[in-house]
Amino acid sequence: MNRTTLSLIAGATALAAVTGFAVVSTPDAKATGGTAQAAAHLPVERTSLVCPQPSTSDLAETTYTSFTPVTKGTENEGRAELRPAGAQQQGDEKAEDGEGDEDTKEEKSEKPVLEPKEPGKPVTGDATGGDSPALLGTAEGRFAPGWTVQQTTTVAAGTGRGMQGVACTAPDTEFWFPGTSTGDGRTDYVHLTNPDDSAAVVDIELYGKDGALETTVGEGITVQPHSAEPVLLSTLTDEKQTDVTAHVVVRSGRIGAAVQALDDQLGGDWLTASADPSGNLVLPGIPKDATAVRLVAFTPGDADVDLKVRLASPSGLITPAGHDTLHVKGGMTTAVDLEDITRGEAGSLVLTAGDASVPVVAAARVLRGKDGGQESAFVPAARPVGTRATSVDNTAKGTTLAVTAPEGTAKIKVTASAGTEGGTPASKTYTIKAGTTQHIELPAPAGAKGTYALTLEPESSTPVYASRTLSTTDSGVPFFTIQPLPDDRGMVAVPHSSEDLSILQK
Repeated sequence: MNRTTLSLIAGATALAAVTGFAVVSTPDAKATGGTAQAAAHLPVERTSLVCPQPSTSDLAETTYTSFTPVTKGTENEGRAELRPAGAQQQGDEKAEDGEGDEDTKEEKSEKPVLEPKEPGKPVTGDATGGDSPALLGTAEGRFAPGWTVQQTTTVAAGTGRGMQGVACTAPDTEFWFPGTSTGDGRTDYVHLTNPDDSAAVVDIELYGKDGALETTVGEGITVQPHSAEPVLLSTLTDEKQTDVTAHVVVRSGRIGAAVQALDDQLGGDWLTASADPSGNLVLPGIPKDATAVRLVAFTPGDADVDLKVRLASPSGLITPAGHDTLHVKGGMTTAVDLEDITRGEAGSLVLTAGDASVPVVAAARVLRGKDGGQESAFVPAARPVGTRATSVDNTAKGTTLAVTAPEGTAKIKVTASAGTEGGTPASKTYTIKAGTTQHIELPAPAGAKGTYALTLEPESSTPVYASRTLSTTDSGVPFFTIQPLPDDRGMVAVPHSSEDLSILQK
């Protein structure tokens, strides 16, 4: 090994600790003569998030909530802030056009929408109407590990009326969205947000019940630096289909992506990306009072696959009558109505491919309420909680936390933070029996006022999946939104290393 190789190892280690997006794994111990050491898990030092434009409705009322869990091993320095997309770019353009320095400084110094003061305490901000822009966020130092931002919008009337919630996401290069639509009555936008200094180039592929849909302008979409681009899916193709899988691929750069699915009659919500294609998927937290559940699945390859469909109920895994398997054709979107599958109990969908080598993505659209007063939300296949998951904008009466352990009994610690207006954190540990889904009675922070954050920390090696539902009632309509709770990216694996100058003599 030469000096260049040593420098590359050091550089990779530093990159993992700084970005929070890279994970450096140690070599297999057997392959290195048993000399490899387990990787250390260290707090990330920088986190980026993007929040899509919340709504174009004049009736929209939006709340942003930011929270960073207190994490051991962080330094005392750091900051976090959310700023409108486009502000940085506009300032740069003014400088290039030769306008005065004062204009540029004014644009770049625009006040952040949110600027947390300390970890462990949530902070909120509000916006009204349809002019609110997408937001770009950066957290550094002690604010970076597990930084979570929730965007919750309520629209009282019109297309997509209801509660629309989304956890602001880290930028990436590929996204799968089963459950979108180009059909009549649906208005689905995929929001593309570029947080970086260079333009991103994006392709959007659409797949319907018979395979790939012919698209006209879905390739080579340019998203300018520090900007957002909403793309109406129905403008990409002439085909009207109820169930569509959208595949967003970034050719250059990276973006944040989420789909805003709005229905003329059934409300609307945000659809976040499904977990990566896999032979085993979990869709956690189907509401117990769901009046209709529509499962949408897609496999990217040419091979067909039979999905075993089970419901993780409070008493264990059960097979829904008449829906024990779902045949998914290669390259084609398949959907099935599971009706009121939960029947008044907590539940999560567990999908298992008959051929594990055939990967699948999936999501479910959930309806609550009765005819004329229904609202919709989405539950995509989720990643496990991992080391820790974080949820914000919770209240004692309007929040439901669903946790499932499909593979074995698990223990999980749940901590409620102080509120946005004070209070004392509280924690409690729960046991989730194998194959079950439980609605957890949340620990109550003493004297909490306002909304509070929840952190979930598994205390066993069994995979745990979770989601959070926010709900309220408006004019008899059950407004609600559901967010899966994957790992909050607060820690990164960094391999142990030591200097051995003897290798320079070989």
